Amino acid sequence: MLTDMTSRREFLASAMMTTAFPYTELEQRIAKRDFRDITKDVLPTPSMVIDLDLFEKNLKTMADYAKKAPILLRPHVKVHKSVDVAKRQVALGAIGITAATIAESELMSRAGIRGVLWTKQPASHNNLMRTIALTRKDATFLFVVDDEAVLKRVDEAAAAAQVKCKVVVSVYAGLTRQGIANGKPAVELAQKVVGSKNMSFEGWMAYSGGASHTKGWEARRRKSAEDLSGINETLELAKKAGLPKGIVSGGSTGTYNMDHELGLTELECGSYVFMDSLYRAVGGKSNDEVYTDFDNALSVLVTVDSKHHPGQVTTDYGNKALARPTDEVKGHKWLEVATQGAEYGLLKWKDGGGEIRVGDRFEIYCSNLDMSTNCYDRYYVARGNQIVDVWPIMGRSGAAQR
Repeated sequence: MLTDMTSRREFLASAMMTTAFPYTELEQRIAKRDFRDITKDVLPTPSMVIDLDLFEKNLKTMADYAKKAPILLRPHVKVHKSVDVAKRQVALGAIGITAATIAESELMSRAGIRGVLWTKQPASHNNLMRTIALTRKDATFLFVVDDEAVLKRVDEAAAAAQVKCKVVVSVYAGLTRQGIANGKPAVELAQKVVGSKNMSFEGWMAYSGGASHTKGWEARRRKSAEDLSGINETLELAKKAGLPKGIVSGGSTGTYNMDHELGLTELECGSYVFMDSLYRAVGGKSNDEVYTDFDNALSVLVTVDSKHHPGQVTTDYGNKALARPTDEVKGHKWLEVATQGAEYGLLKWKDGGGEIRVGDRFEIYCSNLDMSTNCYDRYYVARGNQIVDVWPIMGRSGAAQR
């Protein structure tokens, strides 16, 4: 629970006895960036809260490692979808960012972040036109292609718009969701890029997503090496064909401290900024049970709404807020997370729990950051119980996709 229950209730009782609750104009205060006296206690729930000290520690740990390895860092924003977070990553040395959607790419580029790499090819007409438009505005924008037909459409659209697209060839690296076959097919696709005056060949992407959540550091290293063996064969064949090497992008939070030895030139790590409960369970190099390299810096703040049955209380953290049974309650390992409906969540226990009351608040570490952040429109940034900033998610107030 957030604070001492007695002191919190005294504060709330005192506030409610005044003629006006002091935070009825919370949105106006946030818009003015006036965070004085705004604490977690008065936030709406469920809300996403960043522990600023742990967040900054995570960013520095990754940045320091990348410089020491050495390997370049182009972190993935699909986890946080936040310009504020991305700018802090770039300030610590990231050469750009990696994005999962054209909308993320547009947002980051408009915010002045250079070196945006979009990791899906522009297969639809809408995405193709937006890709060409973004290339015209931002000459540092890169995107992947793994299909000759898509490459042909990119070539034609770029010629018509008189722009030159920066193309990265995506190759298979263990995930069947994308990536052309390594070896001759990959090299031939790259040669078509090189042969076009409307495109420039920037290198390769080999994302080994299957390795990232393999439990145990040594097992994860073996899996990553296996998944990346294909790109290394492709690089040898490309070299013989006279192709420029360019970048070799990939990697993840789970494999960040091994992939520089396996052929990658840059890392697309994303989850390290906040960490989630599932990633923490894969184990690290120094601890095979719990991944301790990075801390849980993001939690979902929830409120207990009802208590009428033994061994459980109802919360406002339900299906719409993406509650999962694999979530963890911060500081209360004896509590289990479950759902009861769209807006209704559940905290269960077998022993203890008598001290939980209606109105109490808890912080929950979500299972999957990519999906959870997609449900919210902002982060409340905190030092201790004090809110010190608010960062928009995806620059939006509303739908996650557009």
